Amino acid sequence: MKNLQTLYLLPLLALASLFTKMSGSVSPRPVLTGPHMAYLNSRVAFRCIAPDSSPPVTYQLMRNASIPIFTGTDLQGDKPASFSLKVAATSEGSYHCKATAEGSTGVSNIITLSVVIPASNTRVAAEPFPPVAYEGSRIVLKCTVTRGSHLSYIWFFNRKKVTSSTSPLFHLTGNELVMEQATPEHAGNYSCIAWSMVQDSSRFLGSAEVKVTVKAYVSKPNISFSIFKEGDGYQGNITCWSTRGSHPVNFSLSVDDKEVGSLTANQSLTVWFLVAMIPGMDMGVARCWVKTETQELMSEPVTLEVVPVGGDVTAEVEYLYRADSKLAAARLRCVVSRGSFPQISWLLNDSVLPSATHLDAQSQDDLTHVALANRGQTLVLTKLTSEESGYYRCRVRNSYDDSGPWVESGDVLVRVTDRILNSMPRATSSTETPPKVFMNQTEIITIAFCCFLLLMLAVGVACVYRMFDHNQAHAHIAETNSDPLPLTAPSSQSGDRQAGVSSADCDCVLSQVYRLSRQHIT
Repeated sequence: MKNLQTLYLLPLLALASLFTKMSGSVSPRPVLTGPHMAYLNSRVAFRCIAPDSSPPVTYQLMRNASIPIFTGTDLQGDKPASFSLKVAATSEGSYHCKATAEGSTGVSNIITLSVVIPASNTRVAAEPFPPVAYEGSRIVLKCTVTRGSHLSYIWFFNRKKVTSSTSPLFHLTGNELVMEQATPEHAGNYSCIAWSMVQDSSRFLGSAEVKVTVKAYVSKPNISFSIFKEGDGYQGNITCWSTRGSHPVNFSLSVDDKEVGSLTANQSLTVWFLVAMIPGMDMGVARCWVKTETQELMSEPVTLEVVPVGGDVTAEVEYLYRADSKLAAARLRCVVSRGSFPQISWLLNDSVLPSATHLDAQSQDDLTHVALANRGQTLVLTKLTSEESGYYRCRVRNSYDDSGPWVESGDVLVRVTDRILNSMPRATSSTETPPKVFMNQTEIITIAFCCFLLLMLAVGVACVYRMFDHNQAHAHIAETNSDPLPLTAPSSQSGDRQAGVSSADCDCVLSQVYRLSRQHIT
């Protein structure tokens, strides 16, 4: 019976022994340390340790969960296993380690290693290529490399760093620099740098500069012409120009819809054409044409006709006043009846005033208060003293014929006195002399009132004298004819009527004079 009990207890003892054995053995818990990024062809180190594990401990470095890389053994305990690895392109992936001690195996944390390839052969690519576009177009620059990974990019415009905050004209996205609507301000030199960083180590590689050209559209051409004498004939110098645009620009000239010349402007936007001309004759209708890769424009038409100077020439003067009604300047204008290219000069008291193109040093000092405008047609006297007083006139001839006759205007008097300088301006300007021009309203009223008083006095005296003389004549007739006559009463009535009429006439005359004087004064 006792042996039977012992037989039943043996399995229980075995299970207890196994439980005791299992409770005394703990699986290792390894920890893996190492880099997450590494440059290609560099060396990195992974370390694996299973603390509190009884030696010996066997370590294995695994890649991508199933590929063993290295194996190491710790015979002393608490000593990490170090694994040195040269980074290749295939080294990228996930790493972990296994630790085995006393028959138990544990798995560490996972580290993902990224292989960083430095940039090589950095350059700028452009769309369109070559990077030449007209304003308003879209231009995209790309910073490209032959090989590289985990790269960042820095852009430079005319060797200044481009950022989104400081350069609103640009849009940065990835390795691209985008100009949505290019303007002439975008034109210049561009370059980029591709760079990468691993921990505290950076590697840079820059590109060469690429020149971006942004062309401006050519504006509508303008046309003008002048004429000059050459030998016995005349040549017309026709100017074609545009105010804006990018080179090169082709200009051509047509006369009566026939092309007579063509030139390409590479540095400026102005060209000249020579054509034969005869003064007084219509030589046709001229136009300028401008052509580029994308445009073809023409100017307004101009008639190639030169009208010689002729007809009447008149000099006019106008006085200019300050806000306080004091005389500030005198402006003289030479009015020419006809003439396409008049040459105008001015004379003061028969002495020729130097023109703006023929002033020597002495003349410039003496005539600093004289200004010419509108090609000499207007003469402005900015300083008015007695020295500027005198008779002015202008003379005109054809500018293209220096040997031609002058056509002169009449004299106009400019007289400056202290009274005139302080007088009120008239409502209109004319060629009259200054005393008449500068008579102010107070003077006019005073003179008119005096004339009115003198006129009233003269009329009053005349009327009184006439009435007095008539009364004396009537009294003399009465004394002479002392006998009563039948016709005395009618005669007296007639005399009284005549006296009354005479008095009434005087009153009527005085009333009319007063009314006319009032109208004149007002």
